[in-house]
Amino acid sequence: MTDQIDTDLANDGMPKIKIIGGNPLHGEIQISGAKNAALKLVCAGLLTSDELKLTNVPTSLRDMTTLADLLRYLGADVDMDDNAKTMSIRAIGGVDKTLAPYDLVRKMRASILVLGPLLARHGEAKVSLPGGCAIGSRPVDLHLMGLETMGADIKIEDGYVIAKSPEGGLKGAEILFPKVSVGATEHLLMTATLANGTTTLSNAAMEPEITDLAECLVKMGAYIEGIGTNKLIIHGVETLKGAEHSVIPDRIETGTFMIAAALTGGDVTLTNTRANTLDSVTALLRKAGADVTISGDKIRVRRQDDLKSMRGIDIMTEPYPGFPTDMQAQAMTMLTLCDGAGMVTETIFENRFMHVPELVRMGANITVQGNSAIVRGVDTLKGAQVMATDLRASVALVIAGLCATEGETTVNRIYHLERGYEDIAGKLSAVGANIRREN
Repeated sequence: MTDQIDTDLANDGMPKIKIIGGNPLHGEIQISGAKNAALKLVCAGLLTSDELKLTNVPTSLRDMTTLADLLRYLGADVDMDDNAKTMSIRAIGGVDKTLAPYDLVRKMRASILVLGPLLARHGEAKVSLPGGCAIGSRPVDLHLMGLETMGADIKIEDGYVIAKSPEGGLKGAEILFPKVSVGATEHLLMTATLANGTTTLSNAAMEPEITDLAECLVKMGAYIEGIGTNKLIIHGVETLKGAEHSVIPDRIETGTFMIAAALTGGDVTLTNTRANTLDSVTALLRKAGADVTISGDKIRVRRQDDLKSMRGIDIMTEPYPGFPTDMQAQAMTMLTLCDGAGMVTETIFENRFMHVPELVRMGANITVQGNSAIVRGVDTLKGAQVMATDLRASVALVIAGLCATEGETTVNRIYHLERGYEDIAGKLSAVGANIRREN
C-alpha cells in the first residue's frame, strides 16, 4: 500500500520540492514581509479612494496575487512590483462592485476581510464564505456578530454573506469577544474606522500584525487608542486618506528558519527581522538548546556548542504573546530529533496535526492523544514521499527533509507552501541546502 501511495504522489504531475538532507545551513537569509500582515493591509486599501502604497510586500506569494485579483474584480486599481516588493491599491471614485465571488474567495480565508471595508464605505456587500487551509473549523461568527452589533443587517444565503448598513451608516459599539480572534479583531478594527461614533473592542487579539494594521490605519487618518493592547478604542471618521506603509517582517518565516538552522546544526543569520515579535519562540529554542544572538534587525541562530542534538521540551500554542500556532508544526519536527521526549499541545485549532502521519512516514515517533502529541526523539529521519496538507505542515516537512540523513525527500502538493513562503527553495539553497523545486 505504501509503495502505491509513493507512486501516486510521484506521478501526480503537480509542482514539488525535492531534498537530500544532512547539510548544516550556513549563511544569511533575508526575511520577507509578513503575509499575515500584508493581506489585511491590502484590504484596508478599500477604505479610501486615495492610493495606499505598501512596501516590503511578499508580492510573489499566491495569497497576495489571489487577493490582488479579488480587489481588481471589485474595481480597484492594484499595481504589484515584484522586484521592488511594493503594492499600490487605489479604489478610484469608489469600488465598482460589492460582490466578492466564490471562485476568488474560496482560495483564501483572508478574503472575508473585504466584507467590512466594503460595508463601511459603500453600505452593502456580498461576500462568499471563505476557503483556505484545512486545519479545522475557523468560523466567521465573531466577524458577523461584531458587524451586527454595529447595526449591519446580515443574512447568509447560498454560501454568501449579504450585509447592509443601517440608514446613516454603521454605528460605533461596545464589542466584547468571547474568545480571542485575530481575524475578527482585524476585520472590526478596519470597519470601525468609518463607523459613526466610538467602537470599543475588548478581549482583542494582540498579534504584531494587528499592531501593524492599526499603525497603517492611523497614517490613513484613523483615530485609534490602545494599540498593542487587548482593548482597542476606535473613534470613527468620515473618510480616510492615502498613505505609505512598510509591512513588518514575517515572524513565522523567521521562526521557521531559526528552527531549521538549529536542528541541522548550522549557523544562520536572519536579516530584516524583528526579534521583539518572537520572544516566545526564542525562549523555547534556547531552552531546547539553540544559541540565539540578537543584534538590531538581525538574529543569529546555531546549536549550543556542547550539544549533539536538541533537547526535548513541552510546547503549548497560545494567542500572542504565547507560542504561535503557526509555529507548532515546525516545532514538532524539531522534537522528532531531540534528545528525550516532548509534548505539543494545540489550543487554537482542533485539526492541526495532519502533518503527523507524514512525519511518521519519515521515521518519527509521535503519538497523538486528543489535542496533544507526545514526540519521542529518534536518531535519524529518512527521506520519503510526503504530501503537504496545509501551509505550516508543508514547511515542517521541508525542515524534516533537510535533516533526513538517508534517501531523498519529496514534498508534494506544495501549492500550500507557496501561499506563505517566498522562494523557500532558493533561500535554503543559498545557505547550503540540497533542495530544488520541480514543476
